[in-house]
Amino acid sequence: MSYKKRKVLVTGGLGFIGSNLSLRLVEEGARVTIVDSAETGCGANPFNIEPVRDRVTLLPFDIGEPESFHDEVGQAEVIFNLAGEISHVHGMELPERDLAINTLAQLRFLLACRDHRPGVRIIYAGTRQVYGVPEYLPVDESHPVQPVDFNGVHKYAATMYHLMLSAGGEMDAVVLRLTNVYGPRMALDVPCQGFLSTFLRRLLHGQTLEVFGDGRQLRDPVFVDDVVDAMLAAGAVPRLASRSYNVGGPAALSLMEMAEIMSRETGVGPPALRPFPEGRKTIDIGSYYTDASLIEAELGWRPKTTFESGLRRTLAYYAQHRARYLDVDSPNPHCKLDHAEKGRRKMVFAAV
Repeated sequence: MSYKKRKVLVTGGLGFIGSNLSLRLVEEGARVTIVDSAETGCGANPFNIEPVRDRVTLLPFDIGEPESFHDEVGQAEVIFNLAGEISHVHGMELPERDLAINTLAQLRFLLACRDHRPGVRIIYAGTRQVYGVPEYLPVDESHPVQPVDFNGVHKYAATMYHLMLSAGGEMDAVVLRLTNVYGPRMALDVPCQGFLSTFLRRLLHGQTLEVFGDGRQLRDPVFVDDVVDAMLAAGAVPRLASRSYNVGGPAALSLMEMAEIMSRETGVGPPALRPFPEGRKTIDIGSYYTDASLIEAELGWRPKTTFESGLRRTLAYYAQHRARYLDVDSPNPHCKLDHAEKGRRKMVFAAV
């Protein structure tokens, strides 16, 4: 299926993955509507879509209030659902906020999709975090679900809303469980969005990297362009053979290996091991890497970008747009959100 002239709705389209997806959809000729409330701490940045700002419709609405944009839901031919909080630390600090963003808002949005656009294809950006501490490696789609934090629990609830409504024929959803995604347009100034964004922020400020634990924990980072390829493939296939797919990178690397590669590329000194900060060890899952054979067999997708290549492309982007992503006066923002966030306070929505 071609996306040319198709009406596509992207929730969370001002964020890291959503903006890269939106840019690609515009290149493909799609008619793109972005819904993003610019929730504090979730990584929205209007600059992310600057190259296509005059070719997309941008709606500053919360997906938990779908009555604000029900016409757009009713007209969508494909929906990419990327809205949400990804920080596990924020979720542990403010679990009710995470519940509201990642579960209640998702339920309200999906019920609106059911009512206004029954049967629509929805691609949901899930997370490998739902698997918790792996019982075996690599992790395939049959692995037990056993999340270790509130964010994982809430994201799994949203996953099940998508799958349940699809099983009943009320929508046509597919869930992509993403591993650690990196690339241009990461929200480097938003704290606790993951170790890769923290590493990049520190390196761009000329600071040496700190690796928690023994540094041997494995991850399979996946470049954002590869993730966009997976999402487009999931949205284009006429009939889905499966409803859930794992999406991971081309190779498993230890945290220390990644830190050493990143330090060499930026000319910063060698990384150092540090003990886990208080509260972090309990939500650390140890080693994880993906068995992506199912999505390769059924959708023809596989990751193409090596970590070294993706890192160079990422660094080149921030070299050009550093001022849009880094606060020179705050090289180490703290992870705690203001407790007013329990009330879902919004950022002031600013046009590009």
